[in-house]
Amino acid sequence: MGSSAPEDRAARGAGARARWSSAGLVAALLTAFGCPPAVAMPAEGATPRLQVPARPDPGTARAAADRLRQMREQTGGVKRSGLPLPRFASLRSGKVNLRAGPGVRYPVEWVYQRRGLPVMITAEFDAWRKIRDWRGTVGWIHRSMLSGKRAVIVTAREVVLRRQPAADAPAVARAASGVIAQLLSCDGAWCRIQAGGIRGWGRRAQLWGTLKGEKVN
Repeated sequence: MGSSAPEDRAARGAGARARWSSAGLVAALLTAFGCPPAVAMPAEGATPRLQVPARPDPGTARAAADRLRQMREQTGGVKRSGLPLPRFASLRSGKVNLRAGPGVRYPVEWVYQRRGLPVMITAEFDAWRKIRDWRGTVGWIHRSMLSGKRAVIVTAREVVLRRQPAADAPAVARAASGVIAQLLSCDGAWCRIQAGGIRGWGRRAQLWGTLKGEKVN
């Protein structure tokens, strides 16, 4: 037995509503994931078509990234820590690359192998820090390889560590040239440091790792 005309129209209407429901669900999902589709309104009874924006050309994306990098290099970078310059830091690892410029594409000019070595930060470019060591060597290090912990290195032939910040105070230890020590505090001509588990006061002039007149607490 054949269906009547009203029943045919009802069936077609139900099918169209089902197709619209499916299309609406797809559109909602695309929008939720940041890809809103352009939906062309179909004629009555026709299946709606979704038009998803085309993916960007990889070559164009690379060109835009290169252009952005060039602009940032020309302007000296746009991301800075906001911390004062110059300032001191120390090496976080026992192997740190010193590069000719602020990026992995620049050659490695030196490899530091002394964890805790103090360095002076003189400039910043995004995640890179331009540093100078106690010998005057200059280069760039990634910020992940630097620590905010303060340290000093003995530059004199020998520094006598004393119990108090005075020349006549009892000596507690002696540190040879090149010894790296944790910097605890500085006031005036004396700095309190710790090396090999021993704490004492040494003359600031015999240590490298502080700014002139800097007070460290």
